[in-house]
Amino acid sequence: MSSFDKREEGFEKKFAHDEELLFKASARRNKLLGLWAAEKMGKSGDEAEAYAKSVVVADLEEAGDEDVFRKIRADLDGAGVQQSDHQIRRTMEELLEKAVAEIKSKG
Repeated sequence: MSSFDKREEGFEKKFAHDEELLFKASARRNKLLGLWAAEKMGKSGDEAEAYAKSVVVADLEEAGDEDVFRKIRADLDGAGVQQSDHQIRRTMEELLEKAVAEIKSKG
């Protein structure tokens, strides 16, 4: 195998690893985001966990984060909770960073 082939294989493995990390981190972020929103809406315990799972499932509707954002936005509005779009998106970014750090620390 040439050094070019080895480099290509290395890049492919890194890409696959990065994609897996992003998938896991997104799912973890969505759960954390769901728990955050559930707390804002006065949910706790099993009700909060069920809501967090519904946020994770919402991310399967389309590529990207807009499906999750729309769900959180609509649910907070429906519950009469005042949160700006900016605050929701900032929380999504912060929780993604937290999720990535948690997954990387687990090894």
